[in-house]
Amino acid sequence: MRLDKFLKVSRVIKRRTLAKEVSDEGRVKINGHTAKAGTVLNVGDIVEIRFGNKIVTLEVLMLESHARKEEAERMYKIISEERIEKEEKDGEINEFL
Repeated sequence: MRLDKFLKVSRVIKRRTLAKEVSDEGRVKINGHTAKAGTVLNVGDIVEIRFGNKIVTLEVLMLESHARKEEAERMYKIISEERIEKEEKDGEINEFL
């Protein structure tokens, strides 16, 4: 299943177009490698998504083309959520995990 479709069906991201934008901006990694919207996901893949000042890491448990809200929550397991603190110094932004 395509990454953008998984993010939408699993309700990690509400709209597929937004999932595509986030992916194509390089804010999503699969198993440590930057992924595009069309990257094919497999069960067991580790997905890392950067949302503003937060990085969410999740494991793919199921791949379904359609899912109700209750089923969507079972498609993945959140491994971690990390906040990124931004520090501005001399016009340069440094990010810390």
